[in-house]
Amino acid sequence: MTTRHTLARLRAYESRNVTFLDPDGSWPIVWERAQGAHVWDADGKKYLDLTAAFGVAAAGHANPRVVRAGQRQMARLLHAMGDVHPHALKAQLARELSRITFERWQAKSKGLGPRAPVITGKTIFCNSGFEAVEAALKTALLATDKKGVIAFEGAYHGLGYGALNVTQRAHFRSPFRAQLRDFGHFVPFPRSSQASALASVESTIRRLFRGGRIGAVLVEPIQVRGGVNIPPPGFLPLLRRLCDQHRALLVLDEIYTGFGRTGKWFACEHSGTVPDVICLGKALTGGFPLSACVGRADLMDAAWPPSNGEAIHTSTFLGHPVGCAMALAQIREMKRLKVAQRSASLGKVLLSALSPLARRRGVQHPAAAGVHRRRVPCAASAPANFSGCQLHVRGLGLLAGVEVSHADGSPATDAVLRVVKALLRRGFILLPEGEHSSVIGFTPPLTISAGQLQAAVAALRDECAG
Repeated sequence: MTTRHTLARLRAYESRNVTFLDPDGSWPIVWERAQGAHVWDADGKKYLDLTAAFGVAAAGHANPRVVRAGQRQMARLLHAMGDVHPHALKAQLARELSRITFERWQAKSKGLGPRAPVITGKTIFCNSGFEAVEAALKTALLATDKKGVIAFEGAYHGLGYGALNVTQRAHFRSPFRAQLRDFGHFVPFPRSSQASALASVESTIRRLFRGGRIGAVLVEPIQVRGGVNIPPPGFLPLLRRLCDQHRALLVLDEIYTGFGRTGKWFACEHSGTVPDVICLGKALTGGFPLSACVGRADLMDAAWPPSNGEAIHTSTFLGHPVGCAMALAQIREMKRLKVAQRSASLGKVLLSALSPLARRRGVQHPAAAGVHRRRVPCAASAPANFSGCQLHVRGLGLLAGVEVSHADGSPATDAVLRVVKALLRRGFILLPEGEHSSVIGFTPPLTISAGQLQAAVAALRDECAG
């Protein structure tokens, strides 16, 4: 079926809220197949995917080893009764998630004697990212008996009703405000490395804690959909200290940043911060709907009661056998491919290629190791599409953003959308990010090559000039 016929059917039969169908016909393309870093549309055109399909294809699209694992499992056991009669793969995956999170973090810690008890993790399996967040919210309430949750401005934690309470985006929240509760308290997300930025965050959080109703702090180590916002290096350690002082849980949403995206297995490892609960998804399976809420074992056991045959948090497809098989294969493959190391190395290539967009008059700001930030007004000879604009380049690993704003600081949304559409016509898939869609985001497959990254950035520069 051609692109034209597919889009016509979507117009006729899908809720108009879901797929954006540009009246001029420039968006979207209809994906037909994908392999590695490439996508082919329904008309046979080939594209380089710089999104990894929302960060999912960390080990490449349709990684053969991951696909075969899913195919074998589908032929053997397509579905099991996840919370009643389980399958062995669910237990294996829970064991592996404990191994790559809390057990590994403990092993990397200093000062632990040989007789120190092993810290393990326990998992609640879910189907999508926001469900993992909602499982974490329930865990926090059960563990602390406090309903309040501190979240951050610009956050995106999904669109379920629980997740919407901690997602600070008016576009998503406003239509449903009448049915939302008020347990989410939003604090500015620090984007400056200046000491005053962290001091302001600390002051605001301490004030909220004084109310005695805060049970958790929920945060993305880097706000990806919020616009690739990278906090200063002391941010997560500060949150850890505050949570410890006030007996609250630190919950990290690493659904987008986990599994090597930033040059570490998890973004929290850049600052050595260990959460109480971590939410995982997207790259976990390479393409099958499966997510996980992983918490420290002692915490999970204290928070959740044993099942009496009717679990109080579950779903029909919990711990789906195909998803578990693919997740185990995906984790093995990401280890084999050393995706974290690749991301760290190729991230330097990507940022080096993007930096000229910010021009030579940019100022380098201190930031976390490996983080690049540059902001400058475009020169008189600036690219036509961004004439009179400011460009801000930032990134960590294979996660980067080019923020474009007008001279007065307002978001240059139209210019960004124009360039993203033009790049799509040239065979490069990118997405606008941020609350105002004024950030060009790069989240490519972690198997992409340096040459492919450079080709994409060269095309971006060409379109800016056009």
